[in-house]
Amino acid sequence: MAEKRTKADRLERQIEQLEKREDRQPDEIEKEPSTLAPKSDEPTALIPIEQQIQQRAYELYEQRGRTDGHDLDDWLQAECEVKGTPANAAAA
Repeated sequence: MAEKRTKADRLERQIEQLEKREDRQPDEIEKEPSTLAPKSDEPTALIPIEQQIQQRAYELYEQRGRTDGHDLDDWLQAECEVKGTPANAAAA
């Protein structure tokens, strides 16, 4: 019987898939990339905003010690960071 996947498992798998995508050639990248510039230590390939948010939310989850129950908080915080909006705007 297959084990039920947790949100953390799904996020980890999605992060692994994102890392694999970074190895692709520029002409293989999605046709509608984000307009946000990557961090200076990241590859220069543009990543769609939703994937950037997903990756940052997972980083926040890991920083908290992988404790469950804060997925929405992590997502909203990551969204604010990636889009550059104040955190209190998400609560409004």
